[in-house]
Amino acid sequence: MNQIVAIVGRPNVGKSTLFNRLIQRREAIVDSVAGVTRDRNYGKSEWNGRTFSVIDTGGYIKGSDDIFEGEIRKQVELAIDEADAIIFVTDVEEGITPMDETVASLLRKVQKPVLLAVNKVDNSMREKDAIEFYNLGLGEYYTLSSTSGSGTGDLLDALMQALPEPEVVAATEDELPRFAVVGRPNAGKSSFINALIGEDRYIVTDIAGTTRDSIDTRFEKFGFKFNLVDTAGIRRKAKVKEDLEFYSVMRSVRAIEHSDICILVIDATRGFEGQDQSIFWLAEKNRKGVVILVNKWDLVEKDTMSSKQYADRIREEISPFTDVPILFVSALNKQRLLKALETAVKVYENKTQRIPTSKFNDHMLKLIEAFPPPALKGKYVKIKYCMQLPTPTPQFVFFANLPQYVKDPYKRFLENKIREHWDFEGVPIDIYIREK
Repeated sequence: MNQIVAIVGRPNVGKSTLFNRLIQRREAIVDSVAGVTRDRNYGKSEWNGRTFSVIDTGGYIKGSDDIFEGEIRKQVELAIDEADAIIFVTDVEEGITPMDETVASLLRKVQKPVLLAVNKVDNSMREKDAIEFYNLGLGEYYTLSSTSGSGTGDLLDALMQALPEPEVVAATEDELPRFAVVGRPNAGKSSFINALIGEDRYIVTDIAGTTRDSIDTRFEKFGFKFNLVDTAGIRRKAKVKEDLEFYSVMRSVRAIEHSDICILVIDATRGFEGQDQSIFWLAEKNRKGVVILVNKWDLVEKDTMSSKQYADRIREEISPFTDVPILFVSALNKQRLLKALETAVKVYENKTQRIPTSKFNDHMLKLIEAFPPPALKGKYVKIKYCMQLPTPTPQFVFFANLPQYVKDPYKRFLENKIREHWDFEGVPIDIYIREK
């Protein structure tokens, strides 16, 4: 099992910069605005042949009325509970502040290794200034510059000595499928994941755009096993005014690109708006499996036909790719969440299924013989062989004597016949016509 290291400290001391350096990727958002990191952000790091997980936390603030700062405080305490060791980051430029002393007093009570990192030490004068950090009562400190990377090696050497020996796992598991939870800001994505995992891993407020980073959570419950990815709410480009939100949008887009299945959460009280469609088509364009969850269904006044009418309206908007599961859920009341999971797993199975070539030919060639492509300019198209390609997403090739005469309507006909016979619900299909 990998050990977990939590990076904590007050706002704007460079925790996320250190996190990015440790995992060697720009995963956490870094900005000069304090309080950018709100949720716990997870990553993997490796030093001297040992792998460990790193948690980047929001800046610790006490005595603040700000709704986010109260939630950040909870996130830091949760991260400390989860961690095997803690890196407490301070800022040599500002010296010891009352907030540093508050964090230090909290960490002195923790029965885990605590390493004090004095950041932004990039010259010999600042090395001397760092001596005052002995006053925090946490023992030895490590000077570093998370921006340039100097000093991080000594910190990591000390961390390896402080961490307990890792447990040996007998067999390595295959990489788990990734399910990205996507949607507009404030649609209920984080509430959905919190309801599934049974703890407040993600900050939930009524303010749109609370989640700014895309964060992975390993899910192992009810017989399911996969990674859940909570993404920042995606807004129209015109509404992305601050750099911070721009990075969040980019991260959400990247999360879609690197996922297997996209769980699109929409707000039932607002309907399937243009931005929901954009996210849907972004997932479809990247050939991802899609499940649509209509959240907050408990807040909508409805009669017996409401859900069917609502689903029909959504399918009109996403036409021609209408073979998509649409479920009506309430993350708050935990209604139909297990069904949502079952559906997402089924869509993943649909996406990864392989049809034997002989069975595919037996079924499709009979259909093609009964309903051949229309003749064009007196020329008749003959299809004699077809197969599924060995690709990550369902792609089928049909070999014809005159492929240029097979137009899109007939390709849609072939796709519909494939969907009728095999279950590809929620998964885009590609049809290719090639010359024999």
